[in-house]
Order: sequence, then C-alpha cells, then structure tokens
Amino acid sequence: MSRTNFDQLLQAGCHFGHLRRKWNPSMAPYIFMERNGIHIIDLHKTVAKIDEAADALKQIAKSGKKILFVATKKQAKDIVAEKAASVNMPYVIERWPGGMLTNFPTIRKAVKKMTTIDKLMNDGTFSNLSKRELLQITRQRAKLEKNLGSIADLSRLPNAIFVVDVMKEAIAVREANRLGIPVFAIVDTNSEPKNIDFVIPANDDAKDSVEVILSACCAAIAEGLEERKAEKADEKAAAEQAEEAAESRPRRARKSRKEAEASAEENVEENPTQTEETEAAEA
Repeated sequence: MSRTNFDQLLQAGCHFGHLRRKWNPSMAPYIFMERNGIHIIDLHKTVAKIDEAADALKQIAKSGKKILFVATKKQAKDIVAEKAASVNMPYVIERWPGGMLTNFPTIRKAVKKMTTIDKLMNDGTFSNLSKRELLQITRQRAKLEKNLGSIADLSRLPNAIFVVDVMKEAIAVREANRLGIPVFAIVDTNSEPKNIDFVIPANDDAKDSVEVILSACCAAIAEGLEERKAEKADEKAAAEQAEEAAESRPRRARKSRKEAEASAEENVEENPTQTEETEAAEA
C-alpha cells in the first residue's frame, strides 16, 4: 500500500516545477509535460519514489541509526523542525555549518562547549563574573543553541541525510557524498539529481508539498522505531526466559538426585537380605 496517493500530492501542489528556461535536463525522466512555460512533474513517479525512500528510511531507523534533516529555506524550516523532532531525529534549519560532516569532531567540540556553559551556570560559577562577562557568555550560548542546539544529541555522524532543496543545501550534499552518506532529497525541476541516492521529484518551494512528503517519510521512520522497540522487548523477554530456565535446571537436577537417593533407601529397607547378598558377592 502506498504511503501517499496521486490526489493528495496534487492538492498539495507537488506537481508544480520551475519555469522551462530554468530546468535541468537531468530531471527530464520525472517531467510529465509543460504548461504555460512551467514544467509539470509526473506525480505517479513521485508516489513511487516516496514509497522507495520511506522504506529505506524505515530500515535505517529500525537499525537504530540517525537521519539528519536539512532545510534552511524559510518556508520549510518550521515544518522540518516539527517533523524531525516528532521522530527524535537531528535537524539543521539555520545556516549549514561548513564542515559539519567532514569536520565533525570540531562541531562536537562546539556542542560540548555549550554543555560546559550550562554546567557552569547551574553550579553557580558564573555568579562571580562581572555583568559584561556574563552577558558575553550568555550571547555565545544563545548563538550556539540557535545553530547547534538541534544536533546536541548527535554524538556520531548520521547514517543518512534528508535534504529539502538540493541547490540551496549543495554544501551539505557534497559533504555527504564525500563521506559516502546516503542522501534523500526533494528535487525540483531546476536541480541536479545525479548526486542524490533517493530522488523524490516534487515542488520544494511550497509548504504543503514539503509537509505531505515529510509526513509520509517521518511516518515510515516512526514505524521503524516502533518495530525496533518491539524487537528489543522480545529479545529481553527471551533472555529472561533463558535465565529462568538456566536457574531451574540445577534445581531439577538436585531434586531428581534426592528422589533417586530416597528410592534407593526405600529399596534397602524393603529388601535387606538382597542387599546383604549383593555385598557378599561384591566381597
């Protein structure tokens, strides 16, 4: 069953591309027709590509890996932040910090600096500073929070990135390609799809278009996370059963040994003559 349908994408305006004079010839396979000088995207292919991308994202989430969402354009920022936060995934909606992927250790140092400032604020160390120093540190903390707060929990490189508008986020795409990180992206008719692993041909400027696609993808991620949780619960239950079985084995062995000794004593009491004869034969 498809995660989206033709009518849903049509109502969201996913089929509107850019002007014909701005098109990228590499997007020709995804273009249905031209109307009034504007390219119209083939939504049947968009539905298929959304399903393909959603299945891949589900498997990544199911394996416990992180997906980084990137969208710094004004009309997509809030939507991306909301959808990514709903599935507990990191996101970048402010300026893309150059080298975030290729120079990840430096980015982690900046995040740790933010954590250190928080600790110093909580333990009362800053109470001894002057107002000017405190103001400077507070401003620095606010700047770090704005740019890096959404990736504070990203302790290692993401296993995939999801991009809205590959032209605007060209640096992020290049860094991901350099490191071999799979790229999922909403690609419009004016963009180059060759560096994208999972192309979703659609309008990347309309809010409704971005929202409907992200809703389908994030729903798949949520499914992957639920399945991972269920598998962990099953593994935990199986481990507990194995421990109980291991503990009960020695008890059963001790019990059977005691029963054997008791039955032997009963036999001795019932047949004392036979026991004496057996002992004499052994002598």
